[in-house]
Amino acid sequence: MKEEVFYGRGMKKIKSDCPEVYDAITKLNDVVYNGKVLDYKIQKLIAIGIVTSKCDESATEKQMRSAMKELGVTPDEITDVLRVVLLLSGMPSFTKGMRILEDIVK
Repeated sequence: MKEEVFYGRGMKKIKSDCPEVYDAITKLNDVVYNGKVLDYKIQKLIAIGIVTSKCDESATEKQMRSAMKELGVTPDEITDVLRVVLLLSGMPSFTKGMRILEDIVK
């Protein structure tokens, strides 16, 4: 289902220099993305909405790409998420998200 992929810039250094912290983060990731009620695809769509609402372009792109590759998330599904971002976070977040999605789909 999900792979052990972390997009934070410092994660490689944490993995090599602080393996116990890296292990704790990995375990937390497994606990959060457990699919008890919401499946991983829905959780991933929520993650896309969160990073997009924060205007984090790098994380937004990586979340979108991995969702499409790993889970078969469609551009239309991501667009639905971005509509919620528009309502709750405003036009700048929405337009950045739409631009990122458009660049990925090209």
